[in-house]
Amino acid sequence: QVQLVESGGGLVQAGDSLRLSCAASGLTFSNYAMGWFRQAPGREREFVAAISSTYDKIYYADSVKGRFTISRDNAKSAVYLQMNSLKPEDSAVYYCAANVPKGPNYITTVSSRYDYWGQGTQVTVSS
Repeated sequence: QVQLVESGGGLVQAGDSLRLSCAASGLTFSNYAMGWFRQAPGREREFVAAISSTYDKIYYADSVKGRFTISRDNAKSAVYLQMNSLKPEDSAVYYCAANVPKGPNYITTVSSRYDYWGQGTQVTVSS
């Protein structure tokens, strides 16, 4: 079965960096677009970043643009989220998700269009 396992979360101070990883198994990873989402207590799940299966299309939420970088390694079936200059408002559970693309370079920011989800990893940023 498909499994997405996130890691790398933790408690950091404002201005610090973290690198989240998501290891995928049970799917042909190179066929999937990948996304990162986050959910803070009492808030809806929100889009953070996404990358196409072919690496060459990337989207970021405005709130993380310039601070976060999404990347993937198809040979390792992994997707990463490098988070720099973290802010307290970045505190949330971070989820990776896999999406069957509708075509080459397809990616989406809509969570309901993702087919598989990980269990999440907690990121807490103290001020």
